Amino acid sequence: MNDTVQNNLTSDLVNGEPDDEISLLDLLQVVADNLRLLVLGPLAVGVVALGISFLVKPTFSATTRFLVPQGQSASAAMMQSLGALSGLAGAAGLKSPGDQFVSFIKSDSVQNALVDRFKQAERYEQKFKLETRKVLAKNATVTSNAKDGIITIEVDDHEPQFAAELANGHVQELQRLLSRLAVTEAQQRRVFFEKLLATTKEKWIKAEVDLKATGVNASSLKLSPVTALEGVAKIRAAVTAQEIKLSSMRGYLSDSAPDFKQAQTELAALKQQLAALERQDNEQSASNASSQNDYVAKYREYKYNETLFELFSKQYEIARIDEGREGATIEVFDAADVPEHKSKPKRALVATISALAGGFALLLFVFIRNALINTKRDAQTTQKLNRLSQSWRRAVGRG
Repeated sequence: MNDTVQNNLTSDLVNGEPDDEISLLDLLQVVADNLRLLVLGPLAVGVVALGISFLVKPTFSATTRFLVPQGQSASAAMMQSLGALSGLAGAAGLKSPGDQFVSFIKSDSVQNALVDRFKQAERYEQKFKLETRKVLAKNATVTSNAKDGIITIEVDDHEPQFAAELANGHVQELQRLLSRLAVTEAQQRRVFFEKLLATTKEKWIKAEVDLKATGVNASSLKLSPVTALEGVAKIRAAVTAQEIKLSSMRGYLSDSAPDFKQAQTELAALKQQLAALERQDNEQSASNASSQNDYVAKYREYKYNETLFELFSKQYEIARIDEGREGATIEVFDAADVPEHKSKPKRALVATISALAGGFALLLFVFIRNALINTKRDAQTTQKLNRLSQSWRRAVGRG
């Protein structure tokens, strides 16, 4: 061992002044004494790691990129078609479209379709679809960039051709899922607004008959029912539209969801506006004759049902058009090609990291070994080590 370190330790013990501090020179001396081990050891570890990396089967990565479809959701289209009313019954904030489509790709529906189409269970040697989907999820990475609206799908596999086919297969299965969802959702909306149209038409016809029964005279025209309609009938239509929106959101959101709570808050605000306008209208018409008040109420009811009928008619036509479509179209601008170079393992990186790790481990070993040798030369330390060894043997039942 290091004669200098031993001489320093012996000198300290003789003089009765043991020095617990380790100088930098002592450490450098230890490194110099073991320099051959510290150099050749990491090199040997790096060479072995490099050799092992040649035995590992190479992995190829195929990547496809596409833009997030920019189609409107049913609720967004409905609120846009309200025109002036959309400002009163504004739509709640929606989740990021990119995150939504990533969830679609990771859904069991798409994953099961990929498992069956590419026979993943046999390829990954799995018995059940659940385990097969887990392996597929490890080999396929799906990410979304909210800034540029790009979704990236990267697939790793030992065969470059299969990696490219599986990456493009994700997009194809997503397109099929969107087509099914679009048809199903459009059918539900069409049936929903078809029922509303029938009910609203009956109320509209009845309101028209009641309005004609009141008669029209000069004093009634002075009440300007059109002006009254601007305040009350419009808000009533907005309240009805918001209630329809809430009814639709209950199909895919829970009552505790932030979007649902926001829609409830908007509905409460609209109802407060409606109540305030109705009180104001009642105060203004308190001095009018009952026949005149009856005419204004019937006129307002007539225009209210007329507005709702026009709204529901537009939505019914939109649903019929959407029912005939194939769903949102995915725009792939970077389809996956067969990769020409492997992505894993990166042999140079593996060898470098292994050599550095081996060098650090050997350096730590050298320092610990030197410290143990030095402590054994101290009688007091040796006695403590012996007692510790005996206690340990008794603890494990060997003492």
